[in-house]
Amino acid sequence: MQLPLDFQPNLLAVNDGPLQNVKFLHESYPTEPLATLRQRYDEDGYLFLKGVLPRADVLKARHNYFSMMEVTGVLEEITQPVQGIFNHLKSPADYPGIGAGGAGKNGRPGGDKAAQFVDLAIEAHYRDWYAEDFCRHPQLLEFIARFTGWETDTLGLRRSLLRNNIPGTKPIGVHYDQIFLRHGDPTSVTAWVPIGDIKVSGGGLTYLENGDSVGIACEEDFKKKAKAAGLTDDEAKDAFNSNMMSTGLLSELPLEFARENQRSWLVAEYEAGDVVLHKPHMIHASTINNDPDRVIRLATDLRFVNSSQPFDERWNQPYRVGDGV
Repeated sequence: MQLPLDFQPNLLAVNDGPLQNVKFLHESYPTEPLATLRQRYDEDGYLFLKGVLPRADVLKARHNYFSMMEVTGVLEEITQPVQGIFNHLKSPADYPGIGAGGAGKNGRPGGDKAAQFVDLAIEAHYRDWYAEDFCRHPQLLEFIARFTGWETDTLGLRRSLLRNNIPGTKPIGVHYDQIFLRHGDPTSVTAWVPIGDIKVSGGGLTYLENGDSVGIACEEDFKKKAKAAGLTDDEAKDAFNSNMMSTGLLSELPLEFARENQRSWLVAEYEAGDVVLHKPHMIHASTINNDPDRVIRLATDLRFVNSSQPFDERWNQPYRVGDGV
């Protein structure tokens, strides 16, 4: 992938500073042979798929979301909801993202000024246009079923996180998904789906190069610490146990984490219709949304399992604030 001609390097940043010496995600296409895609997924820990979903369907979901949010004043006047342009007269602090850390155990973010926006952001999870039409999109489900070989046993878990990322707000820290799905085997597949175009500096996900092996090592270390601390099995499975940060994250400092592990972060420019699949231990985070046009980043995390095998059944319930998952 080539950098866009208008890319500004100083805008690509995480919590502890500008991202430097980045590399790019390897682009794949759903039309490639399944054997090739499976090998790439196993080796890299992720699969960046271009154009899995119809662009029109993705933009319809984006339109529906921001049409709900428009009443809060989050959008720039005289713009269309599908554009998702942040109102330059508003404070980003009044429009916090769901599940971006800082609230612990998926608590409610923001204060009184953010109440209306947060209420609507939560409500969007349960609307049919999202929970049914988008999360259960037949083209994504069909691809996952073929790619994994699970076929009719493929189950899309009902719990998902529909995240908005207002320009300048706190991004998601360093983590891997199995931290939060420990009540099941590490066999799930996460589909991270951008709901709209996201510039390289627009707050998209960033993956740690060869991060799957680092995540597996971290998990083994947590198991040893839990055993040494005398935690019960249930306590050890808790993503917020005494050996973890209060948010369940590995770190709030992606630059430091990458240096410690001698790895680079991988970035991409995402388009509506793209999907990134990643493994349960694949380490990732998000960048700060420094979109120069103030475009709000919207995306969701969808998880799929083989229903014939043990999985974390807590994730088959819709997302609720403070559910501790």
